[in-house]
Amino acid sequence: MPSSPRPLRKLGFLTIGLFDEADPRRGHESTLEIIELGERLGFDSAWLRHRHLQYGISSPVAVMAAASQRTSRIELGTAVIPLGWENPLRLAEDLATVDILSGGRINPGVSVGPPMHFAEAKGALYPDTADTEDFSYERVRRLLDFVRGKPASDFSGVQGFEVFSDRVQPHSPGLGRRLWYGGGSLSSARWAGEHGMNFLTSSVVKAEGDEGPYDFAQIQLSHIQAFRAAHQDGADARVSQGLVVIPTDSASPEQRAKYEAYAAKRTPRTTSPQGPARLMFAPDIVGTSQEIAERLHAHAAFREVDEVAFALPFTFEHEDYVQILTDMATKLGPALGWRPGT
Repeated sequence: MPSSPRPLRKLGFLTIGLFDEADPRRGHESTLEIIELGERLGFDSAWLRHRHLQYGISSPVAVMAAASQRTSRIELGTAVIPLGWENPLRLAEDLATVDILSGGRINPGVSVGPPMHFAEAKGALYPDTADTEDFSYERVRRLLDFVRGKPASDFSGVQGFEVFSDRVQPHSPGLGRRLWYGGGSLSSARWAGEHGMNFLTSSVVKAEGDEGPYDFAQIQLSHIQAFRAAHQDGADARVSQGLVVIPTDSASPEQRAKYEAYAAKRTPRTTSPQGPARLMFAPDIVGTSQEIAERLHAHAAFREVDEVAFALPFTFEHEDYVQILTDMATKLGPALGWRPGT
Protein backbone atom coordinates (compact mmCIF):
# COMPACT_ATOMS: atom_id res chain seq x y z
CA MET A 1 0.00 0.00 0.00
CA PRO A 2 1.28 3.53 -0.74
CA SER A 3 2.23 5.61 2.27
CA SER A 4 0.10 8.50 3.45
CA PRO A 5 1.28 11.91 2.27
CA ARG A 6 3.27 13.80 4.88
CA PRO A 7 2.03 17.26 5.84
CA LEU A 8 4.15 19.77 3.95
CA ARG A 9 6.70 21.20 6.37
CA LYS A 10 8.75 23.53 4.12
CA LEU A 11 7.42 25.40 1.10
CA GLY A 12 9.90 26.91 -1.34
CA PHE A 13 10.07 28.12 -4.90
CA LEU A 14 12.69 28.10 -7.64
CA THR A 15 13.34 30.86 -10.20
CA ILE A 16 15.64 31.11 -13.20
CA GLY A 17 15.88 34.90 -12.99
CA LEU A 18 15.61 35.72 -16.68
CA PHE A 19 16.68 39.15 -17.92
CA ASP A 20 16.80 41.19 -21.10
CA GLU A 21 20.33 41.57 -22.45
CA ALA A 22 19.63 45.27 -23.03
CA ASP A 23 18.56 45.79 -19.39
CA PRO A 24 20.02 43.07 -17.13
CA ARG A 25 19.58 45.14 -13.97
CA ARG A 26 15.79 45.07 -14.30
CA GLY A 27 15.72 41.28 -14.50
CA HIS A 28 17.97 40.84 -11.49
CA GLU A 29 15.95 43.40 -9.55
CA SER A 30 12.78 41.47 -10.40
CA THR A 31 14.35 38.31 -8.98
CA LEU A 32 15.24 40.09 -5.74
CA GLU A 33 11.73 41.55 -5.48
CA ILE A 34 10.24 38.08 -5.93
CA ILE A 35 12.43 36.75 -3.11
CA GLU A 36 11.34 39.63 -0.88
CA LEU A 37 7.71 38.84 -1.71
CA GLY A 38 8.35 35.19 -0.88
CA GLU A 39 9.54 36.14 2.58
CA ARG A 40 6.50 38.37 3.18
CA LEU A 41 4.21 35.51 2.11
CA GLY A 42 5.85 33.15 4.58
CA PHE A 43 7.76 30.89 2.17
CA ASP A 44 10.51 28.91 3.86
CA SER A 45 12.98 29.05 0.97
CA ALA A 46 13.78 30.66 -2.37
CA TRP A 47 16.06 28.84 -4.83
CA LEU A 48 18.00 30.11 -7.84
CA ARG A 49 18.70 28.25 -11.05
CA HIS A 50 22.14 28.64 -12.60
CA ARG A 51 22.72 29.53 -16.26
CA HIS A 52 26.10 30.21 -17.93
CA LEU A 53 26.35 32.13 -21.21
CA GLN A 54 22.57 32.55 -21.20
CA TYR A 55 20.14 35.25 -20.10
CA GLY A 56 19.57 33.86 -16.62
CA ILE A 57 21.41 33.98 -13.31
CA SER A 58 25.08 33.23 -13.97
CA SER A 59 26.20 34.06 -10.42
CA PRO A 60 23.61 32.80 -7.93
CA VAL A 61 26.06 33.20 -5.07
CA ALA A 62 26.21 36.94 -5.76
CA VAL A 63 22.42 37.12 -6.05
CA MET A 64 22.05 35.21 -2.76
CA ALA A 65 24.39 37.73 -1.15
CA ALA A 66 22.22 40.59 -2.36
CA ALA A 67 19.03 38.81 -1.28
CA SER A 68 20.49 38.09 2.15
CA GLN A 69 20.72 41.84 2.81
CA ARG A 70 17.10 42.46 1.75
CA THR A 71 15.56 39.61 3.77
CA SER A 72 15.87 38.33 7.32
CA ARG A 73 14.25 34.89 7.54
CA ILE A 74 13.77 33.08 4.24
CA GLU A 75 16.40 30.47 3.35
CA LEU A 76 18.28 30.95 0.06
CA GLY A 77 19.39 28.07 -2.13
CA THR A 78 20.84 27.14 -5.50
CA ALA A 79 19.32 24.44 -7.68
CA VAL A 80 21.86 23.83 -8.85
CA ILE A 81 25.44 25.08 -9.28
CA PRO A 82 27.14 22.92 -11.95
CA LEU A 83 30.54 22.27 -10.43
CA GLY A 84 32.16 21.76 -13.81
CA TRP A 85 32.31 25.56 -14.03
CA GLU A 86 33.75 26.02 -10.53
CA ASN A 87 36.92 25.73 -8.50
CA PRO A 88 35.73 23.95 -5.32
CA LEU A 89 38.13 25.84 -3.05
CA ARG A 90 37.08 29.28 -4.30
CA LEU A 91 33.42 28.30 -4.28
CA ALA A 92 33.73 27.10 -0.68
CA GLU A 93 35.08 30.54 0.29
CA ASP A 94 32.24 32.35 -1.47
CA LEU A 95 29.54 30.09 0.00
CA ALA A 96 30.89 30.42 3.53
CA THR A 97 31.10 34.21 3.20
CA VAL A 98 27.49 34.51 2.03
CA ASP A 99 26.34 32.09 4.71
CA ILE A 100 27.95 34.26 7.38
CA LEU A 101 26.39 37.40 5.89
CA SER A 102 22.96 35.76 5.75
CA GLY A 103 23.03 34.51 9.33
CA GLY A 104 23.27 30.87 8.29
CA ARG A 105 20.43 30.80 5.75
CA ILE A 106 21.96 29.45 2.53
CA ASN A 107 21.38 25.99 1.07
CA PRO A 108 23.81 25.42 -1.80
CA GLY A 109 22.73 22.75 -4.25
CA VAL A 110 25.32 21.38 -6.67
CA SER A 111 25.72 18.80 -9.43
CA VAL A 112 28.57 17.36 -11.48
CA GLY A 113 29.33 16.45 -15.06
CA PRO A 114 30.96 18.29 -17.96
CA PRO A 115 29.67 21.84 -18.55
CA MET A 116 26.99 22.24 -21.21
CA HIS A 117 28.51 22.92 -24.65
CA PHE A 118 31.91 22.17 -23.15
CA ALA A 119 33.56 21.62 -26.53
CA GLU A 120 32.70 25.19 -27.51
CA ALA A 121 33.54 26.82 -24.16
CA LYS A 122 36.52 24.82 -22.88
CA GLY A 123 39.06 27.15 -24.48
CA ALA A 124 37.71 30.02 -22.41
CA LEU A 125 36.96 28.02 -19.26
CA TYR A 126 39.99 25.71 -19.02
CA PRO A 127 42.46 26.74 -21.75
CA ASP A 128 45.33 24.67 -20.33
CA THR A 129 43.60 21.85 -18.41
CA ALA A 130 40.40 21.03 -20.34
CA ASP A 131 41.54 17.51 -21.18
CA THR A 132 42.48 16.66 -17.60
CA GLU A 133 39.69 18.28 -15.57
CA ASP A 134 37.81 15.84 -13.35
CA PHE A 135 34.04 16.34 -13.60
CA SER A 136 33.13 13.35 -11.42
CA TYR A 137 31.72 13.15 -7.87
CA GLU A 138 35.28 13.81 -6.69
CA ARG A 139 34.65 17.49 -7.42
CA VAL A 140 31.73 17.47 -4.97
CA ARG A 141 33.78 15.62 -2.37
CA ARG A 142 36.44 18.34 -2.52
CA LEU A 143 33.81 21.04 -1.99
CA LEU A 144 32.31 19.11 0.93
CA ASP A 145 35.70 18.76 2.59
CA PHE A 146 36.51 22.46 2.24
CA VAL A 147 33.11 23.62 3.48
CA ARG A 148 33.21 21.19 6.40
CA GLY A 149 36.58 22.50 7.57
CA LYS A 150 39.13 19.98 6.34
CA PRO A 151 42.59 21.39 5.53
CA ALA A 152 43.04 23.18 2.22
CA SER A 153 46.72 23.97 2.78
CA ASP A 154 49.78 22.44 4.45
CA PHE A 155 50.64 25.79 6.01
CA SER A 156 49.14 27.71 8.90
CA GLY A 157 50.62 30.23 11.26
CA VAL A 158 52.22 33.66 11.17
CA GLN A 159 54.35 34.96 8.35
CA GLY A 160 55.56 38.48 8.93
CA PHE A 161 52.53 40.50 9.93
CA GLU A 162 50.00 38.12 8.38
CA VAL A 163 48.20 35.15 9.93
CA PHE A 164 47.31 32.17 7.73
CA SER A 165 44.77 29.38 8.24
CA ASP A 166 45.03 25.87 6.82
CA ARG A 167 41.27 25.74 6.19
CA VAL A 168 38.77 27.88 4.30
CA GLN A 169 37.96 31.17 6.00
CA PRO A 170 35.48 32.23 7.08
CA HIS A 171 34.35 28.86 8.39
CA SER A 172 30.57 28.55 8.77
CA PRO A 173 29.99 25.51 11.00
CA GLY A 174 26.39 24.77 9.98
CA LEU A 175 26.90 25.10 6.23
CA GLY A 176 28.22 21.56 5.82
CA ARG A 177 24.82 20.21 6.89
CA ARG A 178 23.00 22.41 4.36
CA LEU A 179 24.68 21.21 1.18
CA TRP A 180 22.40 19.55 -1.37
CA TYR A 181 23.05 17.34 -4.36
CA GLY A 182 20.74 17.76 -7.35
CA GLY A 183 20.42 14.31 -8.86
CA GLY A 184 18.28 12.51 -11.42
CA SER A 185 19.72 9.00 -11.25
CA LEU A 186 19.98 6.16 -8.76
CA SER A 187 23.76 6.49 -8.59
CA SER A 188 23.49 10.21 -7.73
CA ALA A 189 20.89 9.51 -5.07
CA ARG A 190 23.04 6.84 -3.44
CA TRP A 191 26.22 8.96 -3.61
CA ALA A 192 24.49 11.92 -1.98
CA GLY A 193 23.20 9.71 0.80
CA GLU A 194 26.55 8.01 1.40
CA HIS A 195 28.24 11.41 1.76
CA GLY A 196 25.72 12.91 4.15
CA MET A 197 24.27 15.49 1.77
CA ASN A 198 20.64 16.51 1.33
CA PHE A 199 18.90 15.53 -1.92
CA LEU A 200 17.20 17.73 -4.52
CA THR A 201 14.98 15.86 -6.94
CA SER A 202 13.41 17.90 -9.72
CA SER A 203 11.02 17.50 -12.63
CA VAL A 204 13.71 15.58 -14.58
CA VAL A 205 14.89 12.02 -13.87
CA LYS A 206 16.66 9.33 -15.87
CA ALA A 207 14.78 6.30 -17.17
CA GLU A 208 17.22 3.55 -16.24
CA GLY A 209 16.86 -0.03 -17.41
CA ASP A 210 15.67 -1.41 -20.72
CA GLU A 211 12.09 -2.24 -19.90
CA GLY A 212 9.17 0.16 -19.78
CA PRO A 213 6.64 1.49 -19.33
CA TYR A 214 8.34 4.26 -17.39
CA ASP A 215 6.42 6.12 -14.71
CA PHE A 216 8.00 9.41 -13.57
CA ALA A 217 6.62 9.29 -10.04
CA GLN A 218 7.79 5.73 -9.46
CA ILE A 219 11.28 6.50 -10.79
CA GLN A 220 11.52 9.54 -8.54
CA LEU A 221 10.28 7.50 -5.60
CA SER A 222 13.02 4.92 -6.19
CA HIS A 223 15.63 7.70 -6.06
CA ILE A 224 14.26 9.03 -2.75
CA GLN A 225 14.27 5.53 -1.27
CA ALA A 226 17.82 4.81 -2.49
CA PHE A 227 19.05 8.12 -1.05
CA ARG A 228 17.54 7.51 2.37
CA ALA A 229 18.73 3.90 2.44
CA ALA A 230 22.29 5.15 1.98
CA HIS A 231 22.06 8.12 4.38
CA GLN A 232 22.96 7.90 8.04
CA ASP A 233 19.71 9.70 8.93
CA GLY A 234 17.59 7.12 7.13
CA ALA A 235 13.95 8.12 6.75
CA ASP A 236 14.72 11.53 8.28
CA ALA A 237 17.28 12.46 5.59
CA ARG A 238 16.18 15.67 3.87
CA VAL A 239 14.69 15.52 0.37
CA SER A 240 13.18 18.44 -1.53
CA GLN A 241 11.01 17.92 -4.60
CA GLY A 242 10.94 20.50 -7.41
CA LEU A 243 7.97 19.94 -9.69
CA VAL A 244 6.45 22.72 -11.85
CA VAL A 245 3.07 23.65 -10.36
CA ILE A 246 1.01 26.65 -11.45
CA PRO A 247 -2.00 27.51 -9.28
CA THR A 248 -4.68 29.55 -11.01
CA ASP A 249 -6.97 30.53 -8.11
CA SER A 250 -6.57 34.29 -8.57
CA ALA A 251 -5.31 34.24 -12.16
CA SER A 252 -7.06 36.27 -14.83
CA PRO A 253 -8.60 34.44 -17.79
CA GLU A 254 -5.66 35.61 -19.92
CA GLN A 255 -3.17 34.26 -17.40
CA ARG A 256 -4.95 30.90 -17.20
CA ALA A 257 -4.90 30.58 -20.96
CA LYS A 258 -1.17 31.40 -21.05
CA TYR A 259 -0.36 28.90 -18.30
CA GLU A 260 -2.35 26.13 -19.96
CA ALA A 261 -0.71 26.80 -23.32
CA TYR A 262 2.73 26.71 -21.69
CA ALA A 263 2.05 23.34 -20.08
CA ALA A 264 0.49 21.90 -23.23
CA LYS A 265 3.54 22.84 -25.29
CA ARG A 266 5.78 20.96 -22.85
CA THR A 267 3.55 17.89 -22.45
CA PRO A 268 4.80 15.80 -25.44
CA ARG A 269 8.24 15.41 -23.83
CA THR A 270 6.66 13.77 -20.76
CA THR A 271 5.32 10.69 -22.54
CA SER A 272 8.57 8.77 -23.09
CA PRO A 273 12.33 8.94 -22.36
CA GLN A 274 14.01 11.77 -24.25
CA GLY A 275 17.42 11.81 -25.96
CA PRO A 276 20.55 9.71 -25.41
CA ALA A 277 20.40 10.37 -21.66
CA ARG A 278 16.84 8.93 -21.60
CA LEU A 279 15.46 11.77 -19.53
CA MET A 280 11.93 11.62 -18.19
CA PHE A 281 10.12 14.92 -17.58
CA ALA A 282 7.25 15.40 -15.17
CA PRO A 283 4.10 17.02 -16.57
CA ASP A 284 3.53 20.59 -15.41
CA ILE A 285 0.54 20.78 -13.06
CA VAL A 286 -1.85 23.65 -13.81
CA GLY A 287 -5.14 24.22 -12.01
CA THR A 288 -6.74 25.45 -8.84
CA SER A 289 -4.87 24.81 -5.63
CA GLN A 290 -7.39 22.15 -4.66
CA GLU A 291 -6.90 20.36 -8.00
CA ILE A 292 -3.11 20.56 -7.68
CA ALA A 293 -3.22 19.28 -4.09
CA GLU A 294 -5.28 16.26 -5.17
CA ARG A 295 -2.78 15.41 -7.91
CA LEU A 296 0.17 15.81 -5.58
CA HIS A 297 -1.41 13.64 -2.90
CA ALA A 298 -1.69 10.90 -5.54
CA HIS A 299 1.96 11.35 -6.62
CA ALA A 300 4.05 8.46 -5.28
CA ALA A 301 7.19 10.56 -4.76
CA PHE A 302 5.43 13.61 -3.29
CA ARG A 303 3.92 11.35 -0.66
CA GLU A 304 7.44 10.67 0.65
CA VAL A 305 8.64 14.27 1.08
CA ASP A 306 7.79 17.13 3.40
CA GLU A 307 9.83 19.81 1.60
CA VAL A 308 9.28 21.27 -1.87
CA ALA A 309 10.81 23.96 -4.06
CA PHE A 310 8.17 24.36 -6.74
CA ALA A 311 9.75 25.59 -9.97
CA LEU A 312 8.40 28.79 -11.50
CA PRO A 313 7.95 28.60 -15.30
CA PHE A 314 10.83 30.14 -17.22
CA THR A 315 9.22 32.70 -19.49
CA PHE A 316 6.44 34.44 -17.57
CA GLU A 317 6.16 38.08 -16.52
CA HIS A 318 6.82 39.55 -13.08
CA GLU A 319 3.10 40.00 -12.36
CA ASP A 320 2.50 36.34 -13.23
CA TYR A 321 5.05 35.24 -10.65
CA VAL A 322 3.42 37.51 -8.05
CA GLN A 323 0.05 35.83 -8.69
CA ILE A 324 1.51 32.30 -8.69
CA LEU A 325 3.49 32.81 -5.48
CA THR A 326 0.56 34.45 -3.74
CA ASP A 327 -1.72 31.53 -4.59
CA MET A 328 0.97 29.03 -3.58
CA ALA A 329 1.34 30.61 -0.15
CA THR A 330 -2.30 31.41 0.58
CA LYS A 331 -4.13 28.53 -1.12
CA LEU A 332 -1.90 25.63 -2.23
CA GLY A 333 0.40 25.48 0.78
CA PRO A 334 -2.45 25.27 3.31
CA ALA A 335 -4.16 22.62 1.13
CA LEU A 336 -0.99 20.54 1.52
CA GLY A 337 -0.86 20.98 5.29
CA TRP A 338 1.72 23.76 5.32
CA ARG A 339 1.77 26.76 7.61
CA PRO A 340 3.63 29.97 6.65
CA GLY A 341 6.85 30.88 8.43
CA THR A 342 7.10 33.97 10.56
